[in-house]
Amino acid sequence: MKRPIGIYEKATPKDMTWEQRLRFAKDLGFDFLEMSIDESDARLERLEWTKEQRLDLVRAIYETNVRIPSICFSGHRRYPLGSADAEIEAKSLELMQKCIQLAVDLGVRVIQLAGYDVYYEEKSAATRARFIKNLRQACDWAEQAQVMLAIEIMDDPFINSIEKYLAVEKEIDSPYLFVYPDTGNVSAWHNDLWSEFYNGHRSIAALHLKDTCAVTESSKGQFRDVPFGKGCVDWNQVFSVLKRSNYQGPFLIEMWSENCQTVEETKAAIQEAQGFLYPLIEEAGLW
Repeated sequence: MKRPIGIYEKATPKDMTWEQRLRFAKDLGFDFLEMSIDESDARLERLEWTKEQRLDLVRAIYETNVRIPSICFSGHRRYPLGSADAEIEAKSLELMQKCIQLAVDLGVRVIQLAGYDVYYEEKSAATRARFIKNLRQACDWAEQAQVMLAIEIMDDPFINSIEKYLAVEKEIDSPYLFVYPDTGNVSAWHNDLWSEFYNGHRSIAALHLKDTCAVTESSKGQFRDVPFGKGCVDWNQVFSVLKRSNYQGPFLIEMWSENCQTVEETKAAIQEAQGFLYPLIEEAGLW
């Protein structure tokens, strides 16, 4: 059994049906696709899907043999767990419960959470405290449902390293809380990769492959739409560290298709990323 490699939903053409999207991923050789439930109304509406809509997607998964093992749930960017607004805080927990139920219905194993206490509000000790309180509640629900929660290393100083995640993990103390690093986000903040992955390897649920431009004194960095090999990620070092730390989990190529005009252009962009990454993965002995 080879290491699973997947593609992010937002890398695929937006207007496809789920069956078309899964077949698109299969045609490109991917084993799985990661669903996105972001802060937009259209994607948050997925949490309200009927049983029939959920069953339609399960059928598509079985018919295409392309799994959806994870959901990137960034809806908490709009409705954060640490919000000072009581209504928004309550909404964040309501959405969390619905996302866990959707995961149960679809057979999703991992829900990736954005590592923000708040995003559009001012941060404080109180927003962090509410984030921890509500994350602990979310972990209780996840444990009851046997669904893992995994915090993404972010483009935000709140949790921008695996080291910071490990402090949160210790505070929460839940067997259902993990970390979901992003190679680009970890690299952009000038973290020491060996320390990050060696100390955190037992807590990693999965890994996003993405390039970024680094945060500097004069730049906030660039955290998306950086072509592979054109950013700050030292790919040889990343894959060497993953090999030495015995990372056995999946890889997920994180890209966005908004800049592509046609399906063929989207496919070509993904194939270019595969052509860059796959030889490096193989050379490192990770495949």
